[in-house]
Amino acid sequence: MQKFTFHRKETLLFTEQQVKLSYEQEDLLSFIGNTFSKENFAKQLKEKKNSFSKQQREILCVEMEDSYAKLTCSAKTLGNLKALHSENTFTITTGHQLSIFTGPLYLIYKILHVIRLAEELKKEYPENDFVPVFWMASEDHDFEEIQSVEIFSKNFKWESDQKGAVGRFDTAQLAEIKEEILKFFENQPESEVSAILKEYEGKNLSEANFRLIHHLFDAYGLLILDGDNTALKRAFIPTFEKELKQQFSFHAVQKTNGLLEKEGLKLQVNARDVNLFYLGEQSRERIMLTDNGFEVEGKGKFSEVEMLAELHAFPERFSPNVILRPVYQETVLPNLCYVGGVGEISYWLQLKGVFDELSLPFPLIQTRTSILWIDAILSKKIEKVSLKLEDLFLDSGQLKKNYLQDFAAEEVNFEAINSTAENLKVQVLQKVLEIDQNLENFARAEMVKLEKQLDSMKEKLTKLVKQRHDVSMKTIDQIMDRIFPNNQLQERSMNLFTLCGDGKIKNKIEKMHQFIEPFDPDFVLIRE
Repeated sequence: MQKFTFHRKETLLFTEQQVKLSYEQEDLLSFIGNTFSKENFAKQLKEKKNSFSKQQREILCVEMEDSYAKLTCSAKTLGNLKALHSENTFTITTGHQLSIFTGPLYLIYKILHVIRLAEELKKEYPENDFVPVFWMASEDHDFEEIQSVEIFSKNFKWESDQKGAVGRFDTAQLAEIKEEILKFFENQPESEVSAILKEYEGKNLSEANFRLIHHLFDAYGLLILDGDNTALKRAFIPTFEKELKQQFSFHAVQKTNGLLEKEGLKLQVNARDVNLFYLGEQSRERIMLTDNGFEVEGKGKFSEVEMLAELHAFPERFSPNVILRPVYQETVLPNLCYVGGVGEISYWLQLKGVFDELSLPFPLIQTRTSILWIDAILSKKIEKVSLKLEDLFLDSGQLKKNYLQDFAAEEVNFEAINSTAENLKVQVLQKVLEIDQNLENFARAEMVKLEKQLDSMKEKLTKLVKQRHDVSMKTIDQIMDRIFPNNQLQERSMNLFTLCGDGKIKNKIEKMHQFIEPFDPDFVLIRE
């Protein structure tokens, strides 16, 4: 296998703002804390150590250990659980909603990125320990976003009438999809898929995802944290309370949004008056501000006193939205850096004021590694039509045009004919005028007819040449469909199981692990 890297700007796949987030965070300093760099981790270590209390750490460790109590864990995972008790241990975090059967590939890249970053930081700061954490956004209620997965070009859709936080959904209906996935690997004797899917069990989707991700990344010491946790939310009560009383996050974000717009930067998310949901077993409804307090659809109206009483009695019923979820995460974790996709990281630019209101350290933020995987079959197709790797970032129309210019240019080169035709027109017109100037209009009209006939012949010849190269044109289409399925990056739709046709999942994950360089922001291309 070979690894190639490209500056994100060269790929034409990322916006100017996204490129800045990856390479030029100095330009965004007004909207973040410290810029992402090896050196700035020293500053972040100091800030987080001073703000993360012993009590916060004890609460986290109890909940983490309880989550892993019934699981078989590697020495690496057990070591990280133990290390969390130390004030010199910090986390590197990424997070994602609960996609079924691992969802798109970028979920895997996210997790591997934080694992690699933790490994590299240990080399730079050996007196500290760094634990990779995956935050399960189990309270997300947008079921439509996660109910489908495409594996080997077949779309599997989980039909369910369950409502509310998807992490609480019963997974019994996924058994049929499991069986369908296993059929793809029936003739692969060394396939690990059966053992992996056996772990995809539990009382709900949160537990199933926890067990699956643990099975895939246990060897690397990844720790998984579910935000739908009563003890952690109890520790977050002061912020919940401040939000209900003052709606502080809305005002902070609005102020920052104005500054971002002045800089010409794009806003990713909208803040609400109250950036909280009320969570039930089959519901997750907005807490809406009213003249006399609050209102929750299906639950009725609450005065401020009643809502605060509800919060202190049942903190698990309160769920932060996209604005406050990062704050919740950074409150309960001794976290130094959050790693996410370019769009995801963009909305963190809107949150600095929220963190400042709470005197909470804003983490370093980093865009995750993006990878384009070219297998042996696709590699041969690329060679067949003589494409260079940098050509793959052009659209298919431009690729076809370039191909014809390179390999069919002489066949469709009519320069000599065009030159002869122009000379002929001049000579004929000159001769006509010598004989009878009254025939000039007639001669010019005849010349137009001749031009049209020549153009018709050239079009016919060009079409014949393109037909002769039709196989190459179709090959280019096939290549682009594999690289940009559904007109989006491969990593946004291709699933891990699709990438591992032989069923050797962990071997492929280890290869990805080796190729990720967490301090290199470039786009990665892997060619088998």
